[in-house]
Amino acid sequence: MKSVLKTPATPSIPQVKSRSNLMQSKAFRSLIYWLILSPIVILTLFPYAVMITTALKPPTEVYSNPPTWFGSHLEWGNFAKVWAQGFGQNMLNSIWVTLAATFLALLVSFPAAYSLSRFNHSRRFTGFFRQFLLVTQMVSPIIITVGIFKVIASLKLIDSFTPLILIYATFNIAFCTWMLQSYFNTIPGELEEAAWIDGCSRFQSFTTIFLPLALPATAIAALFSFIYCWNEFVLAFLVLRTPEHATITMRVFSLVGGRYTVEWEQVMAAAVLATIPMVLMFVFLQRQIIRGLAMGSIK
Repeated sequence: MKSVLKTPATPSIPQVKSRSNLMQSKAFRSLIYWLILSPIVILTLFPYAVMITTALKPPTEVYSNPPTWFGSHLEWGNFAKVWAQGFGQNMLNSIWVTLAATFLALLVSFPAAYSLSRFNHSRRFTGFFRQFLLVTQMVSPIIITVGIFKVIASLKLIDSFTPLILIYATFNIAFCTWMLQSYFNTIPGELEEAAWIDGCSRFQSFTTIFLPLALPATAIAALFSFIYCWNEFVLAFLVLRTPEHATITMRVFSLVGGRYTVEWEQVMAAAVLATIPMVLMFVFLQRQIIRGLAMGSIK
């Protein structure tokens, strides 16, 4: 009785050569791309390299001439000195303000974008609303800081996190709505309509079909909002007054401004610590960000 199992066909010599040439071609193209992008990578990473190496230098070797990349030993005490000045409390303040403002911005912008994308608004209203959102992004927050300060002072909310969270969320709502609505338009509405035919309610189709597909754009919107709130300085400096309520950007500024001598090793150590939550945010949302960028959520 003959066996019915078929042995896998061995590739012929021309096929092996073709695959080898293809791999060599891919490796060569990859090498070319890296050579082209290497100047951009070096320019991008150079400030971070200076920041990290300076943070790990002993104070006596920061101003060495000629300058060196590395000190005689790694001075981890710079981080301890910065942390002992209340940097941990400042980091918690920034985390609370940033997360609350980001959550509030998404809480408002997500249903607004969904409504613009799925409900039958008139074309004139949709166009006017999108133009209005775009115009709000052209106004610099610096222009309205005096008015904002007067309102906050009249409400007796100076040195409170509440107005800062509301201001940050307000500035991010327009951008998040614009970006989310552009992405939601790329999700086929036929998927939800098919779910309705199968007996799903609108809420069920939203949670089981639309929401998973919208996660990449939501992650990107959250990331942009997080970056803005985390790095913002002027409004925080305007609203918050006491060192206990200061954010990270205010703490780093206090290490530089109004001093006769600046301990750059401590400034760089503070900058490194301030960068860690941002890096963790990118790592945590990396998969969603890549999916969102690949699907063209940013236009």
